Amino acid sequence: MKVQTSVRRQRGAMIITAALALLFLLGFMGIALDFGHLFVVKTELQTAVDSCALAAARELDKQATAITRAQSAGQSAGNANRVNMQSVTWSGQGQIVAADISFRDTAYAPTTDPLVATYAQCAHTQPNIDIWLMKVMGAFSGNAAAYPATQNVAASAVATRASAQTTCPIPVGVKPKPGSAAPNYGFAVGEWVKLIQAQSGAAGGEIGWANLDGSNSASETESEMNNYCGTEVGDVLGTPGVQTSIVDVWNQRFGIYKNSGNPSTQRPDYTGYAYTALSWPAQSNAYDGPAPGSPASAQNFLTKRAAFASCADTGTNVKGANGCEAITGLSLNGFQKLAAPGNVAGGHMQYGADRRIVTAPIIDGAGHVIDYACLLMLQPLSIPMTDTWLEFRGNAGAINSPCTTSGLAGGAAGPLVPVLVR
Repeated sequence: MKVQTSVRRQRGAMIITAALALLFLLGFMGIALDFGHLFVVKTELQTAVDSCALAAARELDKQATAITRAQSAGQSAGNANRVNMQSVTWSGQGQIVAADISFRDTAYAPTTDPLVATYAQCAHTQPNIDIWLMKVMGAFSGNAAAYPATQNVAASAVATRASAQTTCPIPVGVKPKPGSAAPNYGFAVGEWVKLIQAQSGAAGGEIGWANLDGSNSASETESEMNNYCGTEVGDVLGTPGVQTSIVDVWNQRFGIYKNSGNPSTQRPDYTGYAYTALSWPAQSNAYDGPAPGSPASAQNFLTKRAAFASCADTGTNVKGANGCEAITGLSLNGFQKLAAPGNVAGGHMQYGADRRIVTAPIIDGAGHVIDYACLLMLQPLSIPMTDTWLEFRGNAGAINSPCTTSGLAGGAAGPLVPVLVR
């Protein structure tokens, strides 16, 4: 009888021990699961703020609108990354806002001056991340206060612009003027430079189509307009015969589309307003200069960019009295619609990016890349194709260059690329 009682007591003790062990193990499992969840959210949020900082830093070109553009670009890039286990409800859970993006000068002091802002910082706290098992543990133990139901996760990133090893230019080659030398190779800042459409290529002081991969394929030229990265000094470029389909991808940067075009996937610049001899008779310095003899609507590129103007200024018509064709004097056969202008969804403000201030290789007589120019794409391509014009904005490696390309950072000189520093 005593033996049976002892066995029962041992069995009861084992049940209690097992229950305590299970509770102990459940606690460890809860810690592992919940901290793992928070780690994943932290990683996702870090990716978002990294993207935000890089996009914002790309816009820090020392111009008056740099801060406004940087905040817009940072928010757009950062919020494209989902957070909280790739949750579809990220858009409703405290997205990155303008207040999350701050700026610093070369001494790393806070600043709101776009003329000195050098670093962009994105810092965001994602609130109310659910703590799953630890919350259950709190309810089970009767001490819910010791186990919070939610937790906040924070992340921060800082980026600036630095010289690149590799670049992502457009597929054209700038030929220096005869007898000229670096850094501007005979060109004056603000000068309009002709892009030759003829297959024979450009002469000195002009621009010709040039495949960045060294091939002669016309379809490759079109593909490279959608960002080809990896071009280095010393590369040999190809000389293609350009097909008319290059017009589509070129004009998308101006927010000009055929019926199947979509600004959300074929992103325009912040403005599509174009500069031709008709809209800008001075034919120089359209980037930030006055417009002597031009129509009253023909403000410079920086002004139009700040207003998110379309190719038709405040309208969306390709043709007609106030349409894009009327303002530019160009023929845009086959194009039917423009990205929406102004501070509205679905157009230049929402989907805009730095798409018309471009880097282009400067090449020698044998087609070798010797340097990079910063250019402003002035006007869309017309149908049928004719010569077009770009504006020279200086050497792409200059500290005050408005050009920021994409590519691998770490070069001693050359075009600037956004790079994380913290």
